[in-house]
Amino acid sequence: MSTVSDLPLDGITVVSLEQAVAAPYASRQLADLGARVIKIERPGTGDFARGYDDTVHGESSYFVWLNRSKESLTLDLKTPQGMQILWELLTEADVLVQNLGPGASARMGLGAAALAESHPRLIVCDISGYGADGPWQDRKAYDLLVQAEAGLLSVTGSEDEVAKAGISVADIAAGSFAYSGILAALFTRATTGRVRPVSVSLFEALAEWMGSPAYYTRYGGTSPLRTGARHATIAPYGPFVAGDGEAVLLAVQNHREWVRLCEEVLERPDLVADPRFARNPDRVAHRDELEPIIAEGVTGFTSAELAARLEAAGIANARMNTMAELWAHPVLAERKRWREVATPGGPAEALVPPASLAGIEPRMDPVPAVGEHSEAILAALGRTPAEVEALRAAAII
Repeated sequence: MSTVSDLPLDGITVVSLEQAVAAPYASRQLADLGARVIKIERPGTGDFARGYDDTVHGESSYFVWLNRSKESLTLDLKTPQGMQILWELLTEADVLVQNLGPGASARMGLGAAALAESHPRLIVCDISGYGADGPWQDRKAYDLLVQAEAGLLSVTGSEDEVAKAGISVADIAAGSFAYSGILAALFTRATTGRVRPVSVSLFEALAEWMGSPAYYTRYGGTSPLRTGARHATIAPYGPFVAGDGEAVLLAVQNHREWVRLCEEVLERPDLVADPRFARNPDRVAHRDELEPIIAEGVTGFTSAELAARLEAAGIANARMNTMAELWAHPVLAERKRWREVATPGGPAEALVPPASLAGIEPRMDPVPAVGEHSEAILAALGRTPAEVEALRAAAII
């Protein structure tokens, strides 16, 4: 079991003007590695993601997922007193993360250029919708809108209907790039002394993730088709219904696997020599002929038997799990990937971060209530109990 001092980012302080998903996801990953993350929230209501739902002991599922191991300080940054407290925090901070509305941080004097003058050691990470400059710098951006603008909707869904991704994929992409950018900036500061700001946009983060279909379209001349749960450019790759009515997904990645599927699973060696299916581009072009053959071939097996035959043949396969089945997945259980984390309403299970560092147990501290740490943080800044009460009475905290 590691101690706090073993964690790679122990001693790093992050102040985050964050809301929703992108910035909280970036800062939570920093907290997982031991950084002290001070989350600035609105007095009273806090981060509006707290109100998305109330499914986890009265707390939002989004908020519980994204905000463990943080300290919550409520501040009204529209008041001089609130801004003064923020400036004091930034004096000792290593990183400022913000994903406020377009132009909001700059209007508050918190732009990277201004802070480089007043706080030269502070790494500023700005997360925006479409970039801090350019033609859409003032445009609001939410996850589903960015999925549309980045072309994700055009390649997701069935032939007849587009579908959004089932998670906040643009926010998660941006938060992931912000996290890695901050780590790179911390490394640069530690090794060269140079402080470089980090900027990430939701749109450009998701555009990067759209690389494969973008290249396919740009140089192939046509956009990948919407193919539901099937892969748009690899075949066979998708769900097939076994004889018991349960779906099993299989994925053929190369000619060797195609031969094994035909000979060892389907017991149809004649398909190997069929010119319609000789190469992956051929199989994709003749998908409407290929898939009924496979569908008929798997009806003689139960889903468990089919999965076993695929596994024996070395062909990748999966079951179409529900969220409840994910929660009970044997890989997560047997690899001990769950930890208990406190929330304001009671304990909840949480997954440890996917990147495991040998010998290091990640930080998995409680999810804070709104303003839970305000008094302690303000006391550390030298405010007396009477001064704290005055700030609270004035709704500044």
